[in-house]
Amino acid sequence: MDASPRHHRRHFFGLLLAPLLLLAACTGAPAPTIPPDASTSLAPALTGTPAASAAFPATLGDDEGTTVSLASEPKRIVSLTPAVTETLFRLGAGDRVVGKVEDPNPYPPEADSLPTVAKFGSVDVEKIVALGADLVIAGGNGFNPPDAIAKLRSLKIPVVVVYAPDIDGVFSDIELVGDAIGEPAVARDLAASMRASFDQVQAATAQLDHPRTFYELDATKDIFGPAKGSFLEAMVRIAGGDPITTGSTTAYNIPLEKLVAADPQLILLGDGAYGTTADAVAKRPGWGGMTAVKSGAIRPIDDTLVSRPGPRLVEGLRALAVAIHPDLVLPPEPSAPAPSGGAGGATPAASVVPDPSY
Repeated sequence: MDASPRHHRRHFFGLLLAPLLLLAACTGAPAPTIPPDASTSLAPALTGTPAASAAFPATLGDDEGTTVSLASEPKRIVSLTPAVTETLFRLGAGDRVVGKVEDPNPYPPEADSLPTVAKFGSVDVEKIVALGADLVIAGGNGFNPPDAIAKLRSLKIPVVVVYAPDIDGVFSDIELVGDAIGEPAVARDLAASMRASFDQVQAATAQLDHPRTFYELDATKDIFGPAKGSFLEAMVRIAGGDPITTGSTTAYNIPLEKLVAADPQLILLGDGAYGTTADAVAKRPGWGGMTAVKSGAIRPIDDTLVSRPGPRLVEGLRALAVAIHPDLVLPPEPSAPAPSGGAGGATPAASVVPDPSY
């Protein structure tokens, strides 16, 4: 099996942007909804939210519907997804994280030195046990092997599984992680700030032309882009594009003939960090007739920011909006709350120019 970064990345997307029907079948979760247009608000409760307080012992329901009991506030936490690692540090719990999943694009930098206890598709249960973990936060829909999660639970280690099938699920998962680690108030403040930032971008792009936009995940062999109804489709739409999808809720590959017929006005290179350039795209057989190729509207985008369902997703949306509308001037982000303690500082403001480096 190809173990190249592109291979790893392709499979990561297949799980991160997982088919909605598969999620519903496997987890019993309700089918997520995607904002139908730019008028849909993502900030339903920025005021009047009651203050949350940490209370242990606690019982939580995770994204797979499993009830998880926590006897006391976790002190030794293992993160099994990159987004969870970022969330833990952003919530001020970085000094309690004792292990993490392998991450080709580690963030924050402090997390890079932590012991690696998992890779894509595998989890070192013995290493997690040896670290004395009293909470593991894992990725659902197969990102982490279900048998490893079951094994950890059989060893009486609490495991909370998160999986965000849509954008609002990202905010909910941040709140769930906050509940699990004893930082519910900080997590809710952060989620509210992110919702406000999404609404801000949505308002800024609502009256703009929405160019037909193809977000390329990979084109090493097949051409991969957003599935219909996916997390990524919603990101492109909110950022001011008319997303070209595969037309399927279960497939992320699109035939060249279908892409040519869709005629993108803009191509965004989520695979730009892997060496894909505008010149290379223009030279591909069969691509020359597309409007984006003829006009040179092919731009790189920092795919980690756009696709990782964690606190920096706001940066990803802002970068995406500017990539789609280079003349767009976004207002400053609403102030985000600072962590209550521990390692990890506030997330920096989004760059005005998309950064193709990972």
